[in-house]
Amino acid sequence: MPIKSLDTIYFGGGTPSVLKVDEIATILRAINKYFEYDNFAEITLEANPDDLSKEYLEQLKSIGINRLSIGVQSFHDEDLSFMNRSHDAKQALSSIGDALNIFDDISIDLIFGGQYSKQKNWTDNLKIALDFNVPHLSCYSLTIEEGTAFNNWIKKNKIQPIEDGKQKEQFLETIDTLSKAGYEHYEISNFAKSGKYARHNTNYWKNKTYLGIGPAAHSFDGHSRQWNIANNHQYLEGVLKNEKYYTTEILSNQDKYNEYILTSLRTMWGCNRAVINSFDSVYREHFDNTIGRIVATKKAHLENDILYLTKEGKLFADHVAEELFYLN
Repeated sequence: MPIKSLDTIYFGGGTPSVLKVDEIATILRAINKYFEYDNFAEITLEANPDDLSKEYLEQLKSIGINRLSIGVQSFHDEDLSFMNRSHDAKQALSSIGDALNIFDDISIDLIFGGQYSKQKNWTDNLKIALDFNVPHLSCYSLTIEEGTAFNNWIKKNKIQPIEDGKQKEQFLETIDTLSKAGYEHYEISNFAKSGKYARHNTNYWKNKTYLGIGPAAHSFDGHSRQWNIANNHQYLEGVLKNEKYYTTEILSNQDKYNEYILTSLRTMWGCNRAVINSFDSVYREHFDNTIGRIVATKKAHLENDILYLTKEGKLFADHVAEELFYLN
C-alpha cells in the first residue's frame, strides 16, 4: 500500500499493554525503517488498568507513546466481575490518576446497557470520568455475540437478555451528561473535549487510508480492503515464508457509496451531499429520493446540504444508514 508518511500509529486489538516497553520500542523502530512520522504523530497504546504501573507509564512516554486508551469498562467491582475483567475498581481509578500525571492525552472505555449493571452504577461511571476530566471517552453499549459466554448464559437463563429500553435510557443519559460537561459527541460511541478527537479512529470514519499489521488486522488503500489471517501461527508462517497471509476485496462504486453513508452518518460531520455528488447519478438519485422520508421521521435533518442524525436518530444510526444504502 502506498503509505509512506504516518499521521497516527495505533497499538490496539488484543492487549498490547502486556508487551514489555523494550518490545514496543522495537516495533516502533521497525516502523521507522519503512515509514516517516514526526513528533506530531498520534501514537496510541490500548491498555488494561492492571498493566499500568507508574514506572511502565513513564517508560511508555519515554519511547514516544503519547496517547493511552484505557479499557476501564466500569468503576464498580460487581460490573467488572460480571464482565470477567482482570482489574478491579481500585486499579481502574489509580491507573487513570497515574496516567493523567504523565500523559496529556488519554481516553477511557466504558460499557453501558448490561442487565447486570444498576442504573446508579452507570450514572456513577460518568460522574467519576468527569471528575477526572479525561479528554476523551468511548462509551459502548454491551452487545451479545453468538458463541460468547454471555450468549450461552442467556440461553441457559442464567442472565436475562439485554433490554433495548435500558440501553436507550443510558445512551441518552450519556449524551446529555457529557454534552453538558462540554464534550463533543463526534461519533456515535465517542465523546471528546474540543480538539481531543481520536485522530486514528477519525481516519476510519473519514475513509482515510490505513495499514494493519498483525493477525486479523485490516488495511484500506481507498480502493480495496485487506484483512490478515486471524490465526497467529498461520499468519507468522505466511510472513516468514513470504506466502499470502491475507484476503483482498476490491470495492465497487456501490461498496464505496454504502461505506461512505455508514461511516459519515455516525459522525458529527454528517453525510455531505458534495461527496454524494461525486458518485454516479444512480446513487445521487437514490440519496435524494430517500432523505425526505428519513427527515420526516425526525431521525435526521438536512442543513447546508449535509445530512446529520438527530439525537433520536443516533439510537437508530444503523437503520437510517440501511435506508440510504443502494442495493441492486
